Amino acid sequence: MSNYEVRSYEDTYTLYELSDANTNSRVLVCPERGGIVIGCQLHGLELFYLDKETFESPTANIRGGNPILFPICGQLENQSYEWNGHRYNMANHGVARTAVWEVVATSSEGEASITIRLQSNEDTLRVYPFAFELIFTYVLQDGQLHTRQQYRNLSEAAAMPFYAGFHPYFAIDSDKKIAYEIEATRYLDYNDNMEKPFNGVIDLEGLVESVCLLDVKKSEISFPVRQGALVRLTYDDIFKYMVLWSVKDRPFVCVEPWMAMTEELGRQEELVMLNAGEELRANMTISCER
Repeated sequence: MSNYEVRSYEDTYTLYELSDANTNSRVLVCPERGGIVIGCQLHGLELFYLDKETFESPTANIRGGNPILFPICGQLENQSYEWNGHRYNMANHGVARTAVWEVVATSSEGEASITIRLQSNEDTLRVYPFAFELIFTYVLQDGQLHTRQQYRNLSEAAAMPFYAGFHPYFAIDSDKKIAYEIEATRYLDYNDNMEKPFNGVIDLEGLVESVCLLDVKKSEISFPVRQGALVRLTYDDIFKYMVLWSVKDRPFVCVEPWMAMTEELGRQEELVMLNAGEELRANMTISCER
């Protein structure tokens, strides 16, 4: 009998549970709430923070889990941007995290996985005038969560600008002065818009805005969470920036790989430009050492 299993059940929404009995790991996915992973238990330890009230409210932005950021990360000035002479309005972090995703497939053969899909529609085209398809496969295997991504430009002629990312909320005990193991030397502090040297430790306590590590040399970061565990994120090089953020009196830190910095759709200096008919693939892996 396989130690991997995929099952679905109802809890406000339809949830899909990926489980790995050998490592006491499970992942919870909610396709209809932005394709979000709301739970990530690896080796018996739940890594994600989740504010269940925001998750259960269909109009609230979910505080917790791992929201998908597409086609932008962060915000735009006045939540608007101009493209080809037209002005569009777009909410923070784009359209994917509030959309209903379709379940394409599940598997328990050698892994526990679910593949979900989001295609452009009337709602997305009003704020982002590009035909696209996103296909994400969440794979739980050997106590690790892999997020395999496919970004497709379905347009017949126009190149598609975007910069995607993730917004995982990691549960911590209390202390937000955390040592992050990552190859970087500088960060931008959005609280005062000053560049500062990075010595490996960031204290997010009391900071309202995020900080962004600027010169990441290797696409990997590790940091301590609860119960003495160490979380490690590894991801493709296209995610050039690492954003750190928290909220006062909430027991979490967000550790977020982004393809570009906030407001990039306005600057248009580091946009990913995907040609018509082409596809970009990427991966991110979350692991835990106890």
